Amino acid sequence: MENKKEKKNKITKDMNIIEMVQKYPQTVEVLFKHGFHCVGCAMAHYESIEQAAEVHGIDLKKLLNDLNKVV
Repeated sequence: MENKKEKKNKITKDMNIIEMVQKYPQTVEVLFKHGFHCVGCAMAHYESIEQAAEVHGIDLKKLLNDLNKVV
């Protein structure tokens, strides 16, 4: 059984960047705020949020928290 926090988080580290942005367009502003400016680049079609955070030196926990606040 999922715990309450997992149920409420719609965005997870394993989600694909483009799929997330298409489903939740309001997340683009959060990505920009965290320094992730290549939302439309080719890698965004293949990278998970976790992979993108690692490549761009972004704090994954804070990013996921902020993304989930806007959805």
